[in-house]
Amino acid sequence: MTNFTAGYFTMTEQEAVEYAKGTLDFFAPDAELSCKEIGDGNLNYVFRIVDAHTDRSLIIKQAGPVARISDEFKLSPDRNRIEYDILRLQGELAPGFVPEVYHYDPVMNCTAMEDLSRFQILRTALGKHQSFPHFADHITTFLVNTLLSTSDLVLGHKEKKELVKQFTNPELCEITEDLVYTEPFFHCPRNDVFEGTRSFVEREVWADETLALETAKLKFNFLTNAQSLLHGDLHTGSIFVTEDETKVIDPEFAFYGPAGYDIGNVIANLIFAYENAKATDGTPEYQRFLLETIEQVVDQFKTKFTAAFRDQATEQVARYEGFLEDYLTGILQDTAAVVGLELCRRVIGIAKVKDLTDIADPERRTTAEINCLTLGKQLILNRRDYQTGDSFIAAIKKEDTP
Repeated sequence: MTNFTAGYFTMTEQEAVEYAKGTLDFFAPDAELSCKEIGDGNLNYVFRIVDAHTDRSLIIKQAGPVARISDEFKLSPDRNRIEYDILRLQGELAPGFVPEVYHYDPVMNCTAMEDLSRFQILRTALGKHQSFPHFADHITTFLVNTLLSTSDLVLGHKEKKELVKQFTNPELCEITEDLVYTEPFFHCPRNDVFEGTRSFVEREVWADETLALETAKLKFNFLTNAQSLLHGDLHTGSIFVTEDETKVIDPEFAFYGPAGYDIGNVIANLIFAYENAKATDGTPEYQRFLLETIEQVVDQFKTKFTAAFRDQATEQVARYEGFLEDYLTGILQDTAAVVGLELCRRVIGIAKVKDLTDIADPERRTTAEINCLTLGKQLILNRRDYQTGDSFIAAIKKEDTP
């Protein structure tokens, strides 16, 4: 019998079954359990365990000591504790939008949680040109509920500072600081640029000193602006969907940072889906759905945030005339910048997205990537200009090469 209390080790599928039987009060004593490791991300091991008698199932997510994307990234397994804590908190703030968590084990650095196998990963579904008309409404509700409710606008300042300590996440933040804000914007050996795109990157990104300066300013905003408790990695691979439901997963990058970071990641990854649809002959109607969704994410966030602020804000000085408008302007400015950063780093850096890499035709992939880089630059350099959904759509269409 495997000892799961003596010290950490990375589990095999069989050991995950043993763990579920011996540690978790979830399955019946006579359960016939099977397990498959289904992790396809960059960091963790994900075990799906199913009872053959009842089809009852759960997920065990275990944090490894190094990233699966590269053993250069040495990581604290404490990120699993952070993920468990934030899922519990998000479950309170945005009920129904995150998986239920059952158990956290600080020795094995794993969390047991709800199995979402009946859902699809949003990135995969968008790659199949599937539409989700409720998504903008769902994700903006999640964003407003989690970002506003964890800010100084609502929380007592001492309570908020305790949360900042609880969710200090230096190893995962360092990955973001390197891969999003730093490495894509110079000739870093770890970058991975598609051959067709490389000359454009060298000329328009790595040689642009103005762009480099602006990314430096944005990096220091990310380092110092503890505005809201972020998911920290809210792309379409971290969102599960059905026709009627949306669940946000994988918040292990959670920490206190600029609220626009989460919003910008959602929008950028919808733009990747849009570029994929154009390159893979998605219908005009489907492309229009993606653009409308981007516009709705921006505008519905603003509308819902305004209403929630007026209902929930407790900070006296935040009620001064004009404060809310200035606060929202800052969030949208940060949002535009993060859209730009994400568009650039997924093309240039080590962590790719299938929306682009799955484009089989080299010329179409090059076109899609250059569209992303051109738009990304404009959003970073002119980030103050994007305050409405239609301003984002106008920027996308301006840089839109068929």
